[in-house]
Amino acid sequence: GLESPWVLAPQPDRVAVVTGGTDGIGYATARHLARLGMRVIIAGNNTGKAQEAVRQIQEETLNDKVEFLYCDLASLKSIRQFVQTFKKKKIPLHVLVNNAGVMMVPQRRTRDGFEEHFGLNYLGHFLLTNLLLDTMKESGSPGRCARVLTVSSATHYIAELDMEDLQGSYSPHGAYAQSKLALVLFTYHLQRLLAAQGSPVTANVVDPGVVNTDLYRHVFWGTRLIKKLFSWWFFKTPDEGAWTSVYAAVTPDLEGMGGRYLYNEKETKSLAVTYDLDLQRELWARSCQMTGITDVTPDTFSG
Repeated sequence: GLESPWVLAPQPDRVAVVTGGTDGIGYATARHLARLGMRVIIAGNNTGKAQEAVRQIQEETLNDKVEFLYCDLASLKSIRQFVQTFKKKKIPLHVLVNNAGVMMVPQRRTRDGFEEHFGLNYLGHFLLTNLLLDTMKESGSPGRCARVLTVSSATHYIAELDMEDLQGSYSPHGAYAQSKLALVLFTYHLQRLLAAQGSPVTANVVDPGVVNTDLYRHVFWGTRLIKKLFSWWFFKTPDEGAWTSVYAAVTPDLEGMGGRYLYNEKETKSLAVTYDLDLQRELWARSCQMTGITDVTPDTFSG
């Protein structure tokens, strides 16, 4: 069964950013981290919902260091503005939880013209992470690394990544699965870069399992009847789904360790293709082009 989250040590003086912290797993993750005494910044694009989430979490955890900062992950400009606002606060950042996501939405484009699953779930987090890395490197220390946690999903096992057609042929399931696969490749390459640079930051992927949240609104088999029949057996609660994220954010067991795919707190193998170094590097290079940042890979691994 699930270990109680309350065995984790208190985390005063630690700062976390959680994307998509207004509902589902993100909300539960933010609440658990707040309960451990962290300063938690919820990054989201629904101001009303976020203010309500902050109020509820503060009330429930008696931690008043919970706040909301606007960030629309479907807009590269909004992500850059969020990072500027965050950096003006002159506070450290020890934990980044890349949690937000859309699932099975109809075919739409982000502000920058990317397919929405790929643009929001993956590219938005790619840019956000890269822009916050310098702060995380300053905040981590040997023996107490800062941690990047990226929430993927078991759907990545059935995904295909077509580098020639990242935005093209569309099916809602395929697009969602591909965005979750891209996040695994991104995490592994990020960890290799961080390790090569000797940075006090680690990057891991978290698989929350199948969680009963609003994301499943769009799933064709998610008809109410099937959900009712199977939910007790099939779905985790958002609290249970958040637990691997919380564990990965604070457990001493993972100190200094990155590049892992974690499911139910255990390291698991991700899809074989995610370990392909050339594919990792190619996706990273393409993502740098798409988001307008410099690819440091060649310098990091030269010679």
